[in-house]
Amino acid sequence: MFVRGIPAVWKRFSSSSSTTTIVTKAIPSKTHLHAPLPDSTFPKGYVLTGLHCGVKKKPELLDLAVILSTSSRPTSAAACFTRNAFKAAPVVVSQEVLQRNNGRARAVVVNSGCANAVTGKQGMEDAWAMVRATDTLLPDPQSSSETLVMSTGVIGQNLPITKILEGIRSQVPSGSRTLGSTFEAWERAARAFMTTDTFPKLRARRFEINGKQYHLAGMDKGAGMIHPDMGPPSGQLHATLLGCILTDAAISPRSLQSALTYAVDRSFNSISVDGDMSTNDTIIVLANGAAADSKEPEIDEERDPLAYEAFKQELTSFAADLAQLVVRDGEGATKFVTVTVEGAPTYKDAHAVASRISTSALVKTALFGEDANWGRVLAATGSIPLSEPIVPSRVNVSFIPTDGTAPLPLLVHGEPEKVDEARAKDIISQEDLEIKVELGLGSESAKYWTCDFSYEYVRINGDYRT
Repeated sequence: MFVRGIPAVWKRFSSSSSTTTIVTKAIPSKTHLHAPLPDSTFPKGYVLTGLHCGVKKKPELLDLAVILSTSSRPTSAAACFTRNAFKAAPVVVSQEVLQRNNGRARAVVVNSGCANAVTGKQGMEDAWAMVRATDTLLPDPQSSSETLVMSTGVIGQNLPITKILEGIRSQVPSGSRTLGSTFEAWERAARAFMTTDTFPKLRARRFEINGKQYHLAGMDKGAGMIHPDMGPPSGQLHATLLGCILTDAAISPRSLQSALTYAVDRSFNSISVDGDMSTNDTIIVLANGAAADSKEPEIDEERDPLAYEAFKQELTSFAADLAQLVVRDGEGATKFVTVTVEGAPTYKDAHAVASRISTSALVKTALFGEDANWGRVLAATGSIPLSEPIVPSRVNVSFIPTDGTAPLPLLVHGEPEKVDEARAKDIISQEDLEIKVELGLGSESAKYWTCDFSYEYVRINGDYRT
């Protein structure tokens, strides 16, 4: 058996009784990726909690998160959802809430341990029941639903909805309420998102627009079934990845959605653990204006394009930080790899090549084996049709170490370099590294973040339901 963080030995026996011994590598510790944050770094006007309601068997595991905006200003909401054809009930319900309310919502409720996906009519009824129960926790609840819902876990099983509703109702003012705004409250909510994650993924930061200070905080979950392709609710409706980002800036609903769509394309839609797309992927952003003056207008891309651009870039950078945590916690991962593609005719071309390299099983297994087999990178690059055909004599491939030393050219203008194999091995043996491909066809670039495939990934997913 493999114990996380401790090498183990596997033996495979053939019919001739010969034995192949495979010594696995220790999974790097992830404890340094989570640490307490000052309460002052979190956005104003939110209360949240995480609790155990019984979706998961072990009582010490949190499985229900509740997030409420308490701001007196209207709260804008935006989301990007999976494009998988088998969209889970909470995805469908959240889309409908956003469309009914023209981009306004004040609450988010999340359960982990059961995806409520491919659950038919009962699944839809359960998702709406979670929405209605959470609506009652809001100050001055409105006639229309104002809660967005997310679920993650095993597909094809119904929610233990009675337990979930009891958990939500425990947060009424007269109940055993644990809602709060401290770091501990944010951390509980982040833990309630987790399934095979090994640490709660929580980040917060301050930023300024026009000399005024605002805050961003967010949490996400994901370690396997990660290759998102999410779009806005009005778009065509590819991961399990859930994320919630909260800000106390005042942003108009249409501009919040526009900023999130841009940010997701350059963050959550640019990560891959295993190349598999879930039925539930959802990223939600709430902007409650609690740090803005009462009469201050909402930031809007048409009325104040400079302020909007500043917010969009902050959101994109923050979303990228959260997205990279998912890759670092990839199931069984021992490497964090940045794939950079430059010199493409379009961003779409660069993104497609980076995605193909990041999902190649041959590239990912070579990374795990610390084999500098750059020919696999080149083969993946050439397998994608682009808006302009690749000219092999223009292509460069390099390994970029993260210790500040010089890059290692592997292919220059289509010609293989005489590679220092010892140095290549040294670079690829590092926990963090970068693979850079230059196409020589234009000026557009894109980044993807990925990890390796290990024996531990197979073990985790071979007995996921047990």
